[in-house]
Amino acid sequence: MSIWWSLHLRREAASVPLARRLLLGTMESAGVDPDVSYDLSIALSEACANAVEHGGDTALDSGSEAYRVTAYIDGETCRIEVADSGPGFGGTGRGARPVALDAVEALESREAMESENGRGLYLIRELADHVHIGNKPGQSGAVVSFDKILKWRKDASPLLAV
Repeated sequence: MSIWWSLHLRREAASVPLARRLLLGTMESAGVDPDVSYDLSIALSEACANAVEHGGDTALDSGSEAYRVTAYIDGETCRIEVADSGPGFGGTGRGARPVALDAVEALESREAMESENGRGLYLIRELADHVHIGNKPGQSGAVVSFDKILKWRKDASPLLAV
């Protein structure tokens, strides 16, 4: 089975539940176990919230008013990518993420869960099987991608590729 979709969303809080509902609906239709779907939906919500909060400075660039969410279900794996046009990790200026790339590993500490910022990346790392956090090569913006091995509902037969 292979399913993929991509959304181009405005950097507004209302876009986060839209992306989450689309993912949950896709997972349900595909027969994915609800616990796995829920974990992925939380991780997606955190990545989208980061893009909304840090994904650009509309005063400088009208293209930074949006971010992109892409999800792939391919066989037994779901891969989700959230990309924005902000300053990226370790950037400077208004909206810059407070974390440098070499400090991402430090977010996996208990302090990350207790701090005002940084919990989203920590949760994504806890809920997904493989996580990549970085900047877009050759351009401004951040990319957060994560994979999770899927489990299927007992009563479902996974969709087959046609």
